Amino acid sequence: MRPTDPKELKRKKGRTEREVDLARRQGRVRAVVLLAVLDKKRGKGEALRGRAVSDRSPQARLEEAAGLAAAIDLDVVASGLVMVPSPRPATLFGSGKVEELGGLVRAEDASLVIVDHPLTPVQQRNLERAWQAKVLDRTGLILEIFGDRARTREGRLQVELAHLVYQKSRLVRSWTHLERQRGGFGFLGGPGETQIEADRRIIGERIYNIRKELEHVRQTRALHRKSRQRVPYPSVALVGYTNAGKSTLFNAMTGAKVFAEDTLFATLDPTIRAVSLPGGSKAVLSDTVGFISDLPTTLIAAFRATLEEVLEAELILHVRDIADKTSDSQRTDVNAVLGELGVDAEGEPGRLLEVWNKADLLD
Repeated sequence: MRPTDPKELKRKKGRTEREVDLARRQGRVRAVVLLAVLDKKRGKGEALRGRAVSDRSPQARLEEAAGLAAAIDLDVVASGLVMVPSPRPATLFGSGKVEELGGLVRAEDASLVIVDHPLTPVQQRNLERAWQAKVLDRTGLILEIFGDRARTREGRLQVELAHLVYQKSRLVRSWTHLERQRGGFGFLGGPGETQIEADRRIIGERIYNIRKELEHVRQTRALHRKSRQRVPYPSVALVGYTNAGKSTLFNAMTGAKVFAEDTLFATLDPTIRAVSLPGGSKAVLSDTVGFISDLPTTLIAAFRATLEEVLEAELILHVRDIADKTSDSQRTDVNAVLGELGVDAEGEPGRLLEVWNKADLLD
């Protein structure tokens, strides 16, 4: 079935002329979201090469990708699944599909295409040329969200480090699109965008300096933890899939006013508060960044200083959105990220407890 068939590729329904006019007046970027679906045999090959392969249905993955786009207020004008029986090194999609999708991009007057699949620098450059629009893969989109949400200096350093590590190879291999710097502070344009005048050496120096600063942050956090250990308060860390309700639970337990909203990656900067326990004693509760399937390894590495609060916690509360139809898959993804951090979720049942949130949404 052709991906532009209404049953396969759907435009956003219920969009009144007033909504369209409002989006244009607000200057929102019109985006098309595509999910590349590889055949089962090739998917198994990806797993054998060490790449994560989600067990979610393609439709659920597409909805999540559209949700990620909406998280930074993009105007998603069309979204759909694109079957990829044989990935092409130059463009991922076949030439016919590239031309067909280019017609969709032009028809929708979209200036951004999000491809929920890893893209090489060459594939990204060629698709941008063919579609005359900016192209982001999943990693690029998540980096953009993190760059938009980070508020503290530590958070912005972590995002910048992840952005530079991700972008480093793209800058040196794709000299034809060095007109501007992509990354957590300017994928989509705007005041954070900077002109590219740097070479690999300068980028490497910046990465080195950021890592030094984050190492200082890590040492400072370690000193704070030591000082807290002098007062025998147990430490508890909240973890979970993004938008599972960690920050809402954190606010309810501590009386804090951490930003909490029904959107993906509402929390990036960690918060620590004391909480009173029923027996009269206290504990230290920390709120952490949410996880997501196929979380870029550059982000996990960059946020390691923050996530050390999880490693040192005596009790880890895994907050699950139990009403979400993909809750079991989310649990698997969270446990996989915890495993990368060195926490064996299955092997430490006494240390990790599940909190089933949003149970009021169940029948």
